[in-house]
Amino acid sequence: MIRRTLACMLTLGLVACATQPQSPSPPPQASGAPNKPGVAHKGPAEAAPEGAAATAPPVDLTPVPFEIARANFVRDTAARYGIPAAQIEATLAQAQVRDPIIAAMSRPAERVKPWNEYRPMFISQARIDGGKKFLAQHRDELMRVQQRTGVPAEVIVAIIGVETSYGGNTGSYRVLDALYTLAFNYPRSGDPAKLEREVRRELYFRDELARLFALTRDEKLDILAIKGSYAGAMGMGQFMPSSYLDFAVDGNGDGRRDLFNSFDDVFSSIANYFVKKGGWVRGGPVAVPATLAAGREPFDPTDWTPSWTLSELAQRGYQPSVPVATGLTATPITLEGSTGRQYWLGFQNYYAITRYNLSKMYAMAVYQLSQAIAGQELPPA
Repeated sequence: MIRRTLACMLTLGLVACATQPQSPSPPPQASGAPNKPGVAHKGPAEAAPEGAAATAPPVDLTPVPFEIARANFVRDTAARYGIPAAQIEATLAQAQVRDPIIAAMSRPAERVKPWNEYRPMFISQARIDGGKKFLAQHRDELMRVQQRTGVPAEVIVAIIGVETSYGGNTGSYRVLDALYTLAFNYPRSGDPAKLEREVRRELYFRDELARLFALTRDEKLDILAIKGSYAGAMGMGQFMPSSYLDFAVDGNGDGRRDLFNSFDDVFSSIANYFVKKGGWVRGGPVAVPATLAAGREPFDPTDWTPSWTLSELAQRGYQPSVPVATGLTATPITLEGSTGRQYWLGFQNYYAITRYNLSKMYAMAVYQLSQAIAGQELPPA
């Protein structure tokens, strides 16, 4: 799953202080697919507001030798978190650069899939049935979280289904290796136009590596043993270290936040992320189908903040197809369906799902999967 601006004190081997472009744009995923375990992810696995790259402070693009970058990392992480430098050095000595991770990050983007091709990748009868079974197995814990936070149990389950197939695939890389690889060996394309983004991405993963040291100390985790995706995301909800630190919750009251083994903690943490990061509204709608008046052009905002009143959207030709409470604000959504364009209005809770992964199709897939898990009929893709 989240939260991160690099601290200026943390030079981490570059001359200038830089802020990770919080648009954790992972390796381009033009397919639009939700980032599966092992895929860099715009959410707890790597979330960030849109447009951050445009407002981020300048970053020094001067190459820094690995030895200097690594020494700076050890110094700054020790100072930042009060961890002995010798302990950090000893841990990094056991980290491995993983070539498959570099290859995965270097893969070229695929074409952007339209909604009618995207949805079947993540909403199938098997996944719906698996979600219903998972919800039934953990109904008591999920309903406690729903009552406490207002986030519906089926939405929490849908996130876990999309992210890790209900915990069946949480990643096989040591998190230490994944973050070490990307922190000091983030692939370079050789394209000058992409260099700044690549440097910022490396800085981002270096910051996550630093946070991993704090996380494993605070939560008493074995930094040499925990596993996750090739981007360093962990657990059923695929939280990056920063997300884990900022949003994970001790759901069962045992004094630890365990996103690897405790269902209570996993469910509570996903819900907490939606509430704290996304502003989830208890009892509020997620999205409703809409129509667009003939002759009117759709518009797709780059930021899925629900900024428009229903009357403002009506002036643009949008009308909800089902009754909607007055006073709500929404954002228009256009999807390329099997029989033509589909129009939707997304509300605050839709926006909250996009904080997990900055994709309108991801958010819609999670929402529609949650509805199917709850027993509602799916609309056409």
